[in-house]
Amino acid sequence: MAPILVVSTLQMGTVIISEASLNFLGIGVQGTIPTWGGMLSDGREFMRQAWWLSTFPGIAISVVVLSINLVGDGLRDALDPRLRGR
Repeated sequence: MAPILVVSTLQMGTVIISEASLNFLGIGVQGTIPTWGGMLSDGREFMRQAWWLSTFPGIAISVVVLSINLVGDGLRDALDPRLRGR
């Protein structure tokens, strides 16, 4: 069970990046549902006037993916029986 838990937390970052990338390209979620990739794409047109429209969703994606990867790394360290003796 431990390897499945660790791999699934590490794959969550990949899923978030993939979803944001697809929405940035316009082939993801359609409609009025706000997504980080859609926010990046919408803010791209206004980078000179309103830089924060793309900056803050990009920072949010980075922070969430980094946090999830750190949690996955911590779980790997906590659940790995070879590291318990150290």
